[in-house]
Amino acid sequence: MGEIVKKWYVVRAVSGKEKKVKEYLELEITRMKLNDYVNQVLIPTEKVFKIQNGKKVNKEKAFLPGYVLIEAALVGEVSHVIKGIPNVIGFLGAVKGGEPVPMRLSEVNRILGKVDELAENEEEQKIPFVIGESVKVIDGPFNNFSGVIDEINEDKKKLKVMVKIFGRKNLLELSYMQVEKEG
Repeated sequence: MGEIVKKWYVVRAVSGKEKKVKEYLELEITRMKLNDYVNQVLIPTEKVFKIQNGKKVNKEKAFLPGYVLIEAALVGEVSHVIKGIPNVIGFLGAVKGGEPVPMRLSEVNRILGKVDELAENEEEQKIPFVIGESVKVIDGPFNNFSGVIDEINEDKKKLKVMVKIFGRKNLLELSYMQVEKEG
């Protein structure tokens, strides 16, 4: 048998059900022994940082909601199996309900590159604050106070912010995550 050529396709899924679709796809592929035809199922996600109850929480969020990428050779019943998965709407193609159109390699690399880049950049997150810039405190006891950046500590990701509290200036040390730019 010749080499199986796999291409990347976009499967449209019910938004919010991408993880379920990925799980079902992987189970079904294993169950039907289609591993030779399907390499990987991928949900392009990005890490998002939020402050919840004063703690920095990092969550993964799909940056292409409603889409699941799949690297597969759509031979025989492979595409039929994929379409039959719960919460799958169908393939992204040129014609509605027509043949699935594979993604261009440049598109795949851009999306995969973005996923890798986001994973790498997570640690190297430089937040471009500038001394003298106005910021608003969004977390902690001084929530909603505004102030001006007096000093920046890149290593510790902390700022010293001059805040006027009851008419007097106070210097607060805050983390990057506790303030946002005003304006």
